[in-house]
Amino acid sequence: MLREFEKEDWQAVLAYQSNPLYLRYYPWTHRTEQDAREFVRRLMAQREEEPRTKCQLAITLAANGQLIGNAGIRRDAPDAQEADIGYELDPDYWGHGYATEVADALLTYGFQTLRLHRIWAQCVAENKGSTHVLEKVGMQQEGRLREQRWMKGRWWDVLLYAILENEWQVRSSS
Repeated sequence: MLREFEKEDWQAVLAYQSNPLYLRYYPWTHRTEQDAREFVRRLMAQREEEPRTKCQLAITLAANGQLIGNAGIRRDAPDAQEADIGYELDPDYWGHGYATEVADALLTYGFQTLRLHRIWAQCVAENKGSTHVLEKVGMQQEGRLREQRWMKGRWWDVLLYAILENEWQVRSSS
């Protein structure tokens, strides 16, 4: 399930963002209570923007409401014809299809509700789980940005993926 963030979500965010497997593909080496509280506060503030161009939601388990990550779709401007998507999950829930389900829902929202022409995503090239998700939902790799991101004392390649509305229509109708 996807829902808006609530103030008390910082505890669940801190728990998964502190996991060493999660931290592998992010610039920070640890997270604090203050980091998690600020993260949730920033995402809550986005929903107050008018018009709203960034929609970052909590991912929760349908069975018990437990927060296991977040995902979102972001446009540069209210009338933009393209947006990017992103997601992060508690590593304890990797490999269960949640990221694929969420990415698919973001594409559906972007193309059906926002009426976008193109949706794109980036991920660290070494993050094979994320590249698998993006390919599974029909996104195509458009490029490799060599040594584009500096973090943890070295350069990382970043992959760029995208899908066009007409490609998504064909895929979703089959």
